[in-house]
Amino acid sequence: MSEPAEASRAITVRFHGALNDFLPAERRDVTFTHVLQGSPSAKDLIESLGPPHPEVDVILVNGVAVNFSHRMEAGMHLIAAPAFHPVEVPEPALRVGPPLPDLPRFVLDVGLGRLAGFLRMLGFDTLWRNDFEDDELARISHDESRVVLTRDLGVLKRSEVVLGYFPRATEPSEQLVEVVRRFALTSRMHPFSRCIPCNGPLAIAEPHAVKDQVPEGVAERHTCFQQCPDCRRVFWPGTHHQRMEAIVDALRAREQTSPPRDLAEPTREPEPPAPARPGT
Repeated sequence: MSEPAEASRAITVRFHGALNDFLPAERRDVTFTHVLQGSPSAKDLIESLGPPHPEVDVILVNGVAVNFSHRMEAGMHLIAAPAFHPVEVPEPALRVGPPLPDLPRFVLDVGLGRLAGFLRMLGFDTLWRNDFEDDELARISHDESRVVLTRDLGVLKRSEVVLGYFPRATEPSEQLVEVVRRFALTSRMHPFSRCIPCNGPLAIAEPHAVKDQVPEGVAERHTCFQQCPDCRRVFWPGTHHQRMEAIVDALRAREQTSPPRDLAEPTREPEPPAPARPGT
């Protein structure tokens, strides 16, 4: 294609905030030119450039808020921004990002098992298996209105996925901080109400009912127990509980001192300790 022909099919694009994480360095935080192939939807165009659609909250084309299905034509200027990014949205204030669920539920891909344990520790209904296939993750997310957490962009870009997030960090403790901040989870936490190994809701157990299921010394020292009705594991407030309480307290302290902010603004968070296996 000749240079004049390319120019006739060009648009300009600008991504804001955390969406820049998905771009090559030379396209971050700048307006750049892109040559259209055909007349793609705004969703298809954005995803062809990098960012997955579940992370997009606002799309402006020539200053007008549009939805994902808006068709892109030569000469247009597209702006895309993530949730919590301070971008002015003209009336009508159309946002393509769904509102945060009152009580988010999650489904995680196979590489995020420790993050799943952290979320269950905080009391969130979190599905995880070490053999989830991509299509199964997407289907569960759609059918059960669960937030899919994955570091596989192919999963997030599936059309049936509405709620999703790509954890930037590779350390589970840092991923937890990201997810808590992104979905405003602090006020929704109910720590130690779910079984970390299997996700079942825990119930209070009378000491006499579980005395044969715990070590003799534990039965003598403790009077407060919980049991999972699904897997029958028994839990008590041992040293692991203190470590996990420290994580919860640290998350609550961060919420009070720093409201949700754009994750593209890097911060160094202290790493909370990894949780030990409960009931030990």
